[in-house]
Amino acid sequence: MDKIWTEMYAAAKAVLNGRKISEYVTGGEVAAAILSKSGKIYTGVCIDTCSTLGICAERNAIFNMITNGEQEIDKVLCIMSDGSNGAPCGACRELMVQLMPNGKYKDIEIMLDYASGRTIRLGEITPEWWIK
Repeated sequence: MDKIWTEMYAAAKAVLNGRKISEYVTGGEVAAAILSKSGKIYTGVCIDTCSTLGICAERNAIFNMITNGEQEIDKVLCIMSDGSNGAPCGACRELMVQLMPNGKYKDIEIMLDYASGRTIRLGEITPEWWIK
């Protein structure tokens, strides 16, 4: 496994901090690290609300990247509260597709299982997206 995955895992783990923020909001139960094409790691956590105002950790990390002047994603890693990994949800996939159109999104590498080093490309899990 490339060293960058270890760095991304550590960055996501550092912000993983599940907590009750208010009577209606929790956050930090899931954390994500995004590696931009420039090689910088951006992190984010999930924020869950009692309505649809929440956000996934991956999109939060992507918005952090955009806030800091970048828009091209190379790699994505997400950690659940139990330490496991998983694929981004449909909304997160949709944002990545729209952010990097013209097929560039297909090369984004996603960590599916850090323990085994199993990765997949976004293009493999979004093969027939509406954006070419």
